[in-house]
Amino acid sequence: MGTWAIGPYGNDFAQDWLEDLQESKDLYFIEDTLNNVLQAETTEYLEAPFGAEGLAAVETWARLLGKGGASDGDSERADAWVADVLPKFKMRTDIADKAVRALDVVLSEGSELRELWQDSEHYDDWRASVAEMQRRLSA
Repeated sequence: MGTWAIGPYGNDFAQDWLEDLQESKDLYFIEDTLNNVLQAETTEYLEAPFGAEGLAAVETWARLLGKGGASDGDSERADAWVADVLPKFKMRTDIADKAVRALDVVLSEGSELRELWQDSEHYDDWRASVAEMQRRLSA
């Protein structure tokens, strides 16, 4: 995985996910991505690509709620998609619950993405960025 930033969009998997998101005009793609992450609740292992996509989906959900992180070059496609979808956006508590649970799975012992970050010198910063996302969602 090519990674250049600790943020949810700062890697190749997330950028590919954002490219696919552009074809969606509703919440299906976000929900489907979160469901992929949540499958690890029963399989007890989350592969890194699904974890990275899950973080991108959760951050995009947070942006729809007006609780997104800072905008930057990595988030441009997400911001454009949110601006397009926001006028017809309807809150769904089931997706809100899935987003919170997905972050727990990404941070769990069975997460390959967490393992990869843990093996890097940037683990604490990455962990703090995910915790920040958790705080924003719960606010």
